[in-house]
Amino acid sequence: MYGRGDLRLESFDLPEVREDEILAHIVSDSLCMSSYKAAMQGSKHKRVPEDIADFPVMIGHEFCGEIVSVGSKWARKYRAGDRFTIQPALNYRGSLDAPGYSYRWIGGSATYIVIPNEVMEMNCLLRYDQKAYYFGSLSEPMSCIVGAFRASYHVPQGTYEHKMGIKPGGAMAILAGAGPMGLGVIDLAIHGDIRPRKLVVTDIDDARLKRAEFLFSRAEAAKNGVELTYFNTAGQVMGDGLVGKFDDVFVMAPVVGLIEQADRMLGRDGCMNFFAGPTNIDFLARINFYELHYSSHHIVGTSGGNTEDMMISLELMRKVRINPSVMITHVGGLNAVPETTLNLPKIPGGKKLIYTNVNLPLTAIGDFEKLGEADEFWADLAVICARNKGIWNNEAEEYLIAKAPAIGGYNGFQES
Repeated sequence: MYGRGDLRLESFDLPEVREDEILAHIVSDSLCMSSYKAAMQGSKHKRVPEDIADFPVMIGHEFCGEIVSVGSKWARKYRAGDRFTIQPALNYRGSLDAPGYSYRWIGGSATYIVIPNEVMEMNCLLRYDQKAYYFGSLSEPMSCIVGAFRASYHVPQGTYEHKMGIKPGGAMAILAGAGPMGLGVIDLAIHGDIRPRKLVVTDIDDARLKRAEFLFSRAEAAKNGVELTYFNTAGQVMGDGLVGKFDDVFVMAPVVGLIEQADRMLGRDGCMNFFAGPTNIDFLARINFYELHYSSHHIVGTSGGNTEDMMISLELMRKVRINPSVMITHVGGLNAVPETTLNLPKIPGGKKLIYTNVNLPLTAIGDFEKLGEADEFWADLAVICARNKGIWNNEAEEYLIAKAPAIGGYNGFQES
């Protein structure tokens, strides 16, 4: 990224790795709306340096790969060949600097990177021992969801004790909840350690809601003690059909009307979690301070997760408690990153997963079958995904890595 809206795919040499750094090879990187926001704001973004016109930064912060070589300082803790993922929210010495926003030589939209000392100092370089690389990429967005659940809180009446987390056995709503991150919230609400008794998911798109219900059925939720309802609020007066008050309301889109609706839905000691970050620095919404005062409402917001959140995410995935594969609706190669990132809000569907060593257009999983009529590559991927309810999976990843055309005339799996 050279500036606002200025993303370029370039080849260049990395600097020599110092004794306190690590050279690594990236395999997968999922694209995030946060990267779109950074690209739209450029140096006005809180994490992006002012001198990117002269010293551009790598974008992408949801990545997974393999360590190539380790500087002497870290040789006892890490070794070549280890798979890794990174918690980009370093919080190093109070700085907001993060991979994917602030650094010239580390970001997910690359084939190789140099991992700086502070990533290891903050214990943000995490070993990853699962088969599929893309799970490592998705551990970062899932860590944001885990962090949001942990940041919500409730205070028993008559006390000042903050009980961290969503309310066990409470009523929870997820507004604009059928998008990619909303699916992750539904998954964790149903399969996490702390679950609501009642869960309502709203959206204004029937197709998204139907896919959400296909992936997370009422029957599946009921097996886990959760009464799940999906509700299309398109054309409805805010609050229509949403009977009762809620202990936890997650707002998954930066829409003024949703925030004000969430405020009206809160019961006593209710907590609104504003999950979706806006691009407008003057984003404002009305809040009922009478209810905030007398009904003890809480409002929280989190940006990203921390290392512990990511470890929890990885463990839940390892135990097959959650399956963030449901977030992915498109795959592509490194060549697709600039255009996709700059147009992310306009592209329908969920997460866009990038394999950084291949050259492929961004392609919807739902289009594989049609493309397969003329191309064996897409036909094979369509069959593989069809065996898995149309969801991206490890077999599909392995096939893509083996068969897709390499980026830049070489394949990072074969050259170092």
